[in-house]
This record gives sequence, C-alpha cells and structure tokens, in this order.
Amino acid sequence: MNITVYADGYLKAGDKIYRAVYGKNGIGLKIREGDGISPEGTWPLRRAFYRPDRLQKPATSLPIEAMTPNYAWCDVQGDPKYNQFVMLPYPVIDEKLWREDNLYDLVVVIGYNDDPVVDGKGSAIFLHVARPAYSPSAGCAAVSLPDLLEIMPLLGSESTLTFTRETLKGEAVKWPYNPPSE
Repeated sequence: MNITVYADGYLKAGDKIYRAVYGKNGIGLKIREGDGISPEGTWPLRRAFYRPDRLQKPATSLPIEAMTPNYAWCDVQGDPKYNQFVMLPYPVIDEKLWREDNLYDLVVVIGYNDDPVVDGKGSAIFLHVARPAYSPSAGCAAVSLPDLLEIMPLLGSESTLTFTRETLKGEAVKWPYNPPSE
C-alpha cells in the first residue's frame, strides 16, 4: 500500500482521503537538518512505535512495538547514530519519542535518509499524530489519531509514503504553508 501526502494538505490511503499536514516549508528537496521541508519522493515505511499507556497495540502488518520513556531518535549531526533509534540515556539527543503531548502516541518511521544515512541531510521523518489545530510539522506527515489508527491496518512491510507537490485538485499551492480549513 502506498499512501500519498499532497501539497494541498491531504493524505490518500487506498480510496480514502484524510486531512493531513507536512513540513512548514513545504514539500521539496531536503537540503539539511531542520529545514522544515518534507522530502519529495516515495519512501518505505520501516516500523511503528506506540505509547502503551495511552493506546492498545494498533492492528498493522508493519513491525510495531510498545515504546518506553527511554525511546529516542538521534538527530544530532556528526553523531555515529544520526537518524537512528537510540535508547536513553544517550550522550547527545534532542528527539525523545515519549512525549508529554500526544504527537508521538503512534509514530511510523519513514525510511528517509536511512540507506545509507547522510549526515546532516535530515532525520526523524515520521508519520505521526497531528496537533489539534493541524499546524505544520518540522518535516513529518501527520494526521489525526483516529485517522492514523484507521490507516495502520492497511500498512505492511512493502508499504511506502509519497510526499508530492501535486494536489488532489490539480491547483498550485502557494508557500508559505497554508493548511486547509474544515
């Protein structure tokens, strides 16, 4: 199953369309860590993590595991574990997966810049839970928790996610980012 994130703020999975957000600086060529761009292209979905204190294990054919408070992702340039899962304590870390908000209650790892990893090219690109106001992400794709739970059973080891500058309506998208209103 390929799921597609469109530049007009929608995600399509199978024949269903969901409201979605992506990077605050649009979809395009990712230049560097922290540029706020969602990487244009098609990327494999690697695995998923969920908060067992907040959710039951979601149905999916993706590899999935319950996270603990010491789960993190290394986004520190120059570190040998850059753009990889790490366990805390870790000497340099900025991206904890166990968060106070609900953004990472369910998170799918998108295989961007991981085979091979290029230092500084971007890290921690996920599909995760959107903020309540659907404000843009730092480069990830995000949908509501109910929508993500509905999408999870469609995903398996061959699944991919595409970030495209195309729109569902074929209209040009103007930057800066302007999410759709309901």
